[in-house]
Amino acid sequence: MRGDGRIYQRGARFYIAYSIGGREFRESTGSGDPVDAQRLLVERLRQRAQAEAAVVAAQSPATFDDLATAYVAEYELHGHRTLSTARARADHLRRSLGGMLAAAILALHITRYQTSRRAEGAAAATVNRETAALHRMLVIGRRTGLLTTLPVFPPRLRENPPRQGFFELAEYRAVRAHLPLPYQDILDFAYYSGWRRREITELTWTEVDWAGGVVRLDPARSKTGTGRVLPLTRALRTVLERRLTHRQAKRPAVFHREDLTVRAWRRCWATACRAANVPGRYLHDCRRTAARNFVRAGVPERVAMALLGHKTRSMFDRYNIVCERELHQAGERLLAYLESQPTE
Repeated sequence: MRGDGRIYQRGARFYIAYSIGGREFRESTGSGDPVDAQRLLVERLRQRAQAEAAVVAAQSPATFDDLATAYVAEYELHGHRTLSTARARADHLRRSLGGMLAAAILALHITRYQTSRRAEGAAAATVNRETAALHRMLVIGRRTGLLTTLPVFPPRLRENPPRQGFFELAEYRAVRAHLPLPYQDILDFAYYSGWRRREITELTWTEVDWAGGVVRLDPARSKTGTGRVLPLTRALRTVLERRLTHRQAKRPAVFHREDLTVRAWRRCWATACRAANVPGRYLHDCRRTAARNFVRAGVPERVAMALLGHKTRSMFDRYNIVCERELHQAGERLLAYLESQPTE
């Protein structure tokens, strides 16, 4: 890898080459054994690293761990809902960079981290989010005076395109038929609202306005920090009325925990999808389906974005995916138009 030096041979002897401060140095090993050359190169690189570390330490004694602590503290201070995710990313980064002087972190180390995480099986998107967390840590370090400069970051990894899974009405009904009652209610609410899973499973009765005929999402529970209003359509009202019959005294949750555990949900959901011959689907696919259905139903896109909680058009476009059937229909319409044209 660039920066690790090199070994080459001239005649019977091996030589090493390495750089210090951008200048290349070459040195004879005095030996015809490549093992001796490798040993000498490793020693020179170790000495270079020690010298560079001494210079960096004189500039700033802050370590990666100091920056990671500040990064997590920022999440705690602002009450971000993704605090656990931030901690997990910091832990992954700490395995490679823990104890290292923050000012000594270079593009070379970041590239090595990307390579090692991919070798572990982490998705490109996951690695990109982790290196973005590292960049945020370094920015915090500079802002708080722990660092004076930031390293040049390597290019982001190419990510897979967004998922294109969605439920046709018949598929939704087939999966629903294989779910226990409490899970049917969650699926129904997801399919007809397009809300995120946690927005549904953490819904409270205080957010249900029966008189106004709406559900008012608390801004504190919204991923974007913005409240939303969801009109109670016939289907959604039916779900909530059914949940009302199971309401427990002094329990604010609409979908209370006795009916829902993460492990049980995953098991029941996977079993129902296989039984319905649509394996590999996610509840979140209902959100994508709702975006597409709103547009198909003629709902203005700005209204659909408000109902789904999409702040940007680019995010809405990722969810409003054209399915293959629509592409075939477009082809058939084109063919019908061409056939309707006069031949002369």
